[in-house]
Amino acid sequence: MFALLLSLVTGAWPALEKFGLGFFFSNEWDPVNEQFGAANALYGTLVSSFIAVLLALPVGVGVAIFLSELSPKWLSKPLSIAIELLAAVPSIIYGMWGLFVFAPWFSEGFQMWAGEHLAELPVIGSLFSGPPMGVGLLTSGIILAFMILPILTSLIKEALSTVPNVLREATYGIGATQFEVIAKVLLPAIKGPIFGALILALGRALGETMAITFVIGGAQSMDVSLFMPATSISATIAEQFNEATGETHIASLIGLGLVLFMITFVVMGTARVLLRRKMQ
Repeated sequence: MFALLLSLVTGAWPALEKFGLGFFFSNEWDPVNEQFGAANALYGTLVSSFIAVLLALPVGVGVAIFLSELSPKWLSKPLSIAIELLAAVPSIIYGMWGLFVFAPWFSEGFQMWAGEHLAELPVIGSLFSGPPMGVGLLTSGIILAFMILPILTSLIKEALSTVPNVLREATYGIGATQFEVIAKVLLPAIKGPIFGALILALGRALGETMAITFVIGGAQSMDVSLFMPATSISATIAEQFNEATGETHIASLIGLGLVLFMITFVVMGTARVLLRRKMQ
């Protein structure tokens, strides 16, 4: 870990030396004039990952509960295998499907409807304003949600299987309904594993590259609207690293990698501390 950090700092040093701490907070990205800042990519990375986790977590918990507690065995096994196979699909396939299939449907469907019915609402209206282009922050968050759903579902399902049956039987024995067993016994018993699965899924979403590159739009901007194109750290590196020629440009892209490394390190470190506290 130290060697990785050292190599990233060494590679990014020309940009850090030139821009200082302003590199992390500036939203200017101009390769022609050699002015670079990480704020746009950082914003897109965090927002798209947050959307993915927000969408995937309730679905993952619901699917895991259904497979573990509600569905018959003849249905549970093939569905579990099908969901786990989603994790084997290459990320570039998700990106191509998102760009050529999901984005046009999303543009003509939800984005058109949201522009007519949600854009004028107070507070949340600005999130759904803007032209229905299909690609953008919300699209990238939805594609990421599909990608992290298998790991969430599998880990939560495994956690449910570790809960002793005696807890279920005792709860049913005092007259609890199936809903009460799930809500008041099973879910509280696996709070720690759910949080751990959430952090692992968040780490996957933060570092995703090819799928995001296809559907986020590639715009170096920070817009409140979730329909507007944006960029992420990994997408910016993937799009520009092969064409970067100047020392400052290359160093700035490595600096973006350093930012992503630091974010992932902080997220995972915080998760370990919180999990340790919960287990105590």
